[in-house]
This record gives sequence, structure tokens and C-alpha cells, in this order.
Amino acid sequence: MTTNTQSILAGLIGAGIQASRTPAMHEHEGDAQGIRYLYRLIDIDQLKLDSSALPALLSAAERMSFTGLNITFPCKQAIIPLLDELSDEARGIGAVNTVVFKDGKRIGHNTDCLGFLEGFRRGLGDVQRRKVVQMGAGGAGAAVAHALLSEGVEQLSIFDVELARAEALAANLNKHFGSQRAQAGDDLASAMSNADGLVNTTPMGMAKLPGMPIPKELLRAALWVAEIVYFPLETELLREARAIGCRTLDGGNMAVFQAVKAFELFSGSEADAQRMLDHFHSMNA
Repeated sequence: MTTNTQSILAGLIGAGIQASRTPAMHEHEGDAQGIRYLYRLIDIDQLKLDSSALPALLSAAERMSFTGLNITFPCKQAIIPLLDELSDEARGIGAVNTVVFKDGKRIGHNTDCLGFLEGFRRGLGDVQRRKVVQMGAGGAGAAVAHALLSEGVEQLSIFDVELARAEALAANLNKHFGSQRAQAGDDLASAMSNADGLVNTTPMGMAKLPGMPIPKELLRAALWVAEIVYFPLETELLREARAIGCRTLDGGNMAVFQAVKAFELFSGSEADAQRMLDHFHSMNA
């Protein structure tokens, strides 16, 4: 019997991440492949830090010989100036969720875009995508917006609590996908009344941040609704949408498929996506 002598030390930097399923997904897949795989949470809320601690956290991870780090809210954009190289996808999106330490360099990747894309194709592959409303223009929002436009959404209206952030994301998208494909929204009710679908990329709906990103009165049965929050798997938005008959997509697939790609970046080994998906669902059973 061949023994895999590889060992991986990885971690996740983010705020309020104690409920994350990511460590278990990575370690379970590592076990299945015979890899010594240790995955740690670096929760800046619990450590009473904020994103200004990123330089120190990155340096500490390098000194302790981490293989790499996943990055989540609110650090996906703040981390970019601290990196040596970016993958083409991370550069185009303007957000990083995976950092690999290799040959003395910090290399940033984005696996969120692929993760959302795979989930969307599986769960909502046949929906109308003429006009879509997206809530949120942060790091995850940038990746999801790229995925939506690459999947043929004709017009994406982006709403964010910071209008300037929505405008900057729309401008970046239009550079990549063509003029007028994306716009910063200013009238949510009007945009929702004309939309085929709604995607929430804000943290609203997480266990630690309950609530809905839009008034429920703006939902209607003809809409499809997608979510990237996965803890809980059924957010208030999805519950309200399902109650009136909307087609929905939960955040589970994105969580799994971004982890599949990150596992491959850390380990250099192909992950068994179905095995990781099955394990994710077993944790939520």
C-alpha cells in the first residue's frame, strides 16, 4: 500500500466564522486521500481584531509554514495589496478568497466565481436571465457578478449600502463584459419589478446577522432567488421566497465548489467534488 506523506496546514481568515463548514470539508477530503490535512479558523471577531491585522496574520502564517489560507468577509479585497501575485481571475474580479504560499511568494486566487457558477448551473441552469438584481458589491459580490455576466445575464443591477462600491464594481464589469451590462442600482423597487432573478451576496441572513437584504414585499412568485449564505442553509430570504413559490438556490453549492478548487490549489491533488458535496450535506442533516 502506498502511503501519502504529504501534509497540509491551511486556515480561514474572516469575521464571525465559528460555524464555517470549510475546515471539515477540507480535512475530510484530505483524510479520504491519505493526506495529513489540518485546517484552522482564524476568526478576527473572536481575536478582537479587524482587517488592519491582515499583514500580521499573513506574516504569522508564513512563519508557521502554512500551505495557504482561505479569505472571507470582510477581507477579500483588503488582502490584495499584501500579495505578490494574483491569478488572472482574481485580478479581473478584484477579490481574493484563496492565498497560496509558494516559493516565498503569496499568490492570490479567486475560487468563489467558479463555486457560484457550478452551483448556478446545477440548480438554476435553465432560468431567464435578462435582468437580475444583485444585493452586495463586496468581495463575494464581485465574484458572483462576474459569474452571472459570464452565464449570460444581460443586465445586472447592483445595490450596496455604499453606492460608490456598487459603481466601482459596475464599471469594472463593463470593462470586462461590455458597456451597460452592469449598473449601480438606485431604485430597488423598480429594479425588482422588472427582474427575472435576485441574488444576495451580502452577509445578511447569516446566523450572526439575521434578516433580509430586501423588503419581502418586493418578492413575487415569478422570480428566482439565489443565496450565497449557507449557515443557515435556509435563510429568511429563501424561506420567504419559497413560501410564495419562487425557484431558489441555497448557498451550499457555492460553499462546496469554492472549497473543491481551494483544496486543489493547496494540495496539488484533484478533489472528489461529489464526495465533498455529500459530506457537506451530511453535516447539515
